Amino acid sequence: MADKTLNGLRVAILVTDGFEQVELVEPRKALNEAGAETRIVSPKDKEVRGWNFTEWGQILPVDLKLDQARPDEFDALLLPGGVINPDKLRLEPKAVAFVKAFFEARKPVAAICHGPWTIIDAGHARGRKMTSWPSLKTDLKNAGAEWLDREALVDGNLLTSRKPDDIPAFNREMLRLFAEARIAAHAA
Repeated sequence: MADKTLNGLRVAILVTDGFEQVELVEPRKALNEAGAETRIVSPKDKEVRGWNFTEWGQILPVDLKLDQARPDEFDALLLPGGVINPDKLRLEPKAVAFVKAFFEARKPVAAICHGPWTIIDAGHARGRKMTSWPSLKTDLKNAGAEWLDREALVDGNLLTSRKPDDIPAFNREMLRLFAEARIAAHAA
């Protein structure tokens, strides 16, 4: 998407060690190509390490430590999955509060794979139509969400997706959702 429809849009990417590498790298690339400004936010200080399907992957620099990150300085939130990453994040009260702040401000949130775990802990799964990695189906239902098996599912300001194979659909819907939210914010 080379039309730069997201010029100046500030997107926080909340991760810690163990994020599924492709679920951060590919959506971030799509956002950057559309003109968004992406920043990796983490409870970790200097760097985070990805998980590349079956083994440890790339090390990426942290742009902003979670302690210093303010949700009001961002327009949207991206939550990559991987099993390790969201499981660690949902045990971090500041990470859960960070996610919750985006929902309370009605800003768009895009979560893939196991990313919805953090949404559950932030208290914003109830009443939503969501998808995820299949093993989260029961967790999401128990949290009050309606789980549907779709490659990408938008419910209001929330986009969820199942897995790395769904990234093309996830990216397409993320760019659309973030652009629509931007237009609505400027119209308000």
